[in-house]
Amino acid sequence: MMQLDAVSMRYDQHGHAPVDALRDVDLTITRGEYVALLGPSGSGKSTLMHVLGCLATPTSGRYELDGVTVQGLDRNRLAALRNEKIGFVFQRFHLLPRQTALENVALPMRFAGVSPSERTDRARTLLELVGLGDRTHHRPSELSGGQQQRVAIARALANEPPILLADEPTGNLDSTAGAEIVELLEALHADGCTMVVVTHDEGLAERAGRRIRLLDGAIHADA
Repeated sequence: MMQLDAVSMRYDQHGHAPVDALRDVDLTITRGEYVALLGPSGSGKSTLMHVLGCLATPTSGRYELDGVTVQGLDRNRLAALRNEKIGFVFQRFHLLPRQTALENVALPMRFAGVSPSERTDRARTLLELVGLGDRTHHRPSELSGGQQQRVAIARALANEPPILLADEPTGNLDSTAGAEIVELLEALHADGCTMVVVTHDEGLAERAGRRIRLLDGAIHADA
């Protein structure tokens, strides 16, 4: 489903030596896998996540996402590919503060051309799926951190993507809320979603079926 061949990512810095964030990464992630990406700060985890999510184009190498070669796609085609194939969950939630939970979840469907009535129905169903059926009209400020992350996960699922990418999904949560999010991610994986999670949480990583450790922009271990 995701195939990287000799993928490197170099960032040029004005007046400074360039930074090699990824170095000749070869990686295959098959449909239905649950993968945890681990490593110290600066190891390349987030850069690899951005490449997998078509948020960054490799400096060299080849990336194929579900049969589509990413290099050479223009901005609009990349956006369409992301919208169709990938749901994103971030550490900081990135919910629109003036929008209700229902409106936040419905937003990606608007860009996908889904009708207003279907957007509302699907958003409500997704909020029920993540246990927030009674919080549809609450704004983010009226929700706990764990509830906001559940809204973010529901939003990531809005366009029924086959892949879910999560960047430190429990990083801003207490242990109880974090455990609930881990259980929710596992349930989504069990339902067929391909899952890739960047995390410093060894407990979360242990729950994944595959753990990839990065060091200095390269894969150090894959177990």
